[in-house]
Amino acid sequence: MSRAEYRPIEDYAAIGNLHSVALICPDGSIDWACLPDFDSPSVFGAILDRRRGGYFRVRPRGAGDGKQRYIESTNVLETVFQTASGRLVLTDFMPLAGDIDGRTDAPVAPEIQRLLHAEGGGLEVDVEWAPRPDYARAAVDLEQIDGGFTASAGGQQLRLVGLPDGTDAQIVDDEGPLVRARLTLEAGQRLVLVTGLASSPRPTADAALAALRETVQSWQGWVHKEATRDRRWAQPNSALVARSELVLKLLSYAPTGAIVAAPTTSLPEGIGGVRNWDYRYTWIRDASLTVQAMHALGHRAEAREFIAWAERVARQDKESDVRIRIMYGVSGGAIAKEQELEHLEGYGGSRPVRIGNDAAMQKQLDVYGELLDGAYELARSGHEPSPEVAALLRVAADSAAAAINEPDDGIWEVRGGAQRFTYSQIMIWVALARAVQLAERHDLEGDVAHWRQKRDEVRSLVLSEGYSTERGAFTQSFGGSDLDASVLLLPLHEMLPFDDPRVQSTIDRVLEELTEHDLVYRYRADDGLPGEEGAFVLCTYWLVDALALSGRLDEAHRIFDSLARRANHVGLYAEQIDPRTGHFLGNFPQAFSHLGLLNSALYLAYAEGRPMPLAPPVGSREHRRQVNGPTPD
Repeated sequence: MSRAEYRPIEDYAAIGNLHSVALICPDGSIDWACLPDFDSPSVFGAILDRRRGGYFRVRPRGAGDGKQRYIESTNVLETVFQTASGRLVLTDFMPLAGDIDGRTDAPVAPEIQRLLHAEGGGLEVDVEWAPRPDYARAAVDLEQIDGGFTASAGGQQLRLVGLPDGTDAQIVDDEGPLVRARLTLEAGQRLVLVTGLASSPRPTADAALAALRETVQSWQGWVHKEATRDRRWAQPNSALVARSELVLKLLSYAPTGAIVAAPTTSLPEGIGGVRNWDYRYTWIRDASLTVQAMHALGHRAEAREFIAWAERVARQDKESDVRIRIMYGVSGGAIAKEQELEHLEGYGGSRPVRIGNDAAMQKQLDVYGELLDGAYELARSGHEPSPEVAALLRVAADSAAAAINEPDDGIWEVRGGAQRFTYSQIMIWVALARAVQLAERHDLEGDVAHWRQKRDEVRSLVLSEGYSTERGAFTQSFGGSDLDASVLLLPLHEMLPFDDPRVQSTIDRVLEELTEHDLVYRYRADDGLPGEEGAFVLCTYWLVDALALSGRLDEAHRIFDSLARRANHVGLYAEQIDPRTGHFLGNFPQAFSHLGLLNSALYLAYAEGRPMPLAPPVGSREHRRQVNGPTPD
């Protein structure tokens, strides 16, 4: 199947219920959904195989794409179809109720509700329900029931309910069984269709409207919980900031406080290539970025609970004599071994389709710095580490001290063999620097003298072996010559000040060699995999941060504004963007991308002197002076 038969990734919008997410495109088709949880098998997967994957489409007869938008301050989606006889307003949501601040064990129905409303005239609506439970691995048994249908495969059973009595509905075969139905709606009529794992009774429009009101109130109540907080720092990017805020909550797993990297698997980093990974898991690496962003937005509970989640899963590993992993399942368990789903052709023919992720057992030394950096952000905003978290931080600091100058697989999870990655060693320095700061200011116990000694040792190592005078830049690995955008974080973490010539020349080399159409590639070195990838959204925001804190505001704004214009029609980002075509690449929507946007908006606000919601951010002159005065070169 050709790429042209797949909708661009940027065409999709996302809905969810803090357990899972569904992707919906403007033609009214749900092309991806896993139930009941993010890492459960898919029940609709057409985004990974248009013929075999499964979908659920609702649209007026003969209509093309509708126009999508979110109900304000929610993750509830409206798609409006205009026809010659009237309009169909299709409202898609996964029900929520009550206060969703922080963790919650409140049960949610593993279902998607699709509320249809005919406006201005009567409509005929075509419905196609092609469920393919268990990643479409097993034959589907489709049966008609009162008011709907059931589909069984691979131990999963999905239901469709809400079809009115007398509906013209039939089971047909098209790459497997599916339901085709035609509904007639009179002007002003409402109807709800529900698909999910729950054995719910036949729904009514009134019940759906009540569930919709509760869901809207839950999302809006969370966004506006800190209604008095000062958001002037977010101007003039408040709409993008608000959407990114909602994306991060959308990707949160309510029972544990974990945040998945993305709700999809195997959306390709290069069309037709093999760089297709499962991102439906939670990386420890996200901790520091998440804490800073959530605190800036006023969501203290989410920030605290992400660190508490990291402590819980790491403690479980310690009890099992397993070192701290880089990623975990949303419930805290180990990631399943990587498998290839050979029966699926992949998005646009991008094989293989993978579930599970073998990178979970890689050695990535930056994780210690990410964890301690997140805990430090919390502590300096008044949330001291609990005894359990403090014990984890001591272990992380001691582990970092023991890993100086060791090779690892690096932040980008390359599969070409271990190296002495510069960024990994920078983050070892961050781990030790934050451990010392937590000891000095927040009473973290440990071998502080040893941490100081090792902090200074790894700093000297990075400055001597991580910088290439020939390239005029910090490089991807010690003694190498390849560039890597991750080293942009060296001054942001305060290993060197931004006015250091080595920092400025590194920024210039990234602009010259890794930047195309104001988008930044992670690197362009051989990483052990064939093919190419797109520019990385998070790396582009890192460049914005480096430029803003360097006082190069015109350049920072140009790149930030260019990237802001590349958000899709509902304000979402994937992991990567093709600089030549503007098409999205990689899993979607991507937490890293939206975290980058939030933190860049924060650094731009700081650089311009706008009111800040936090203490001076790490990387700023004020923070540097607060901690230990000028940093020696």
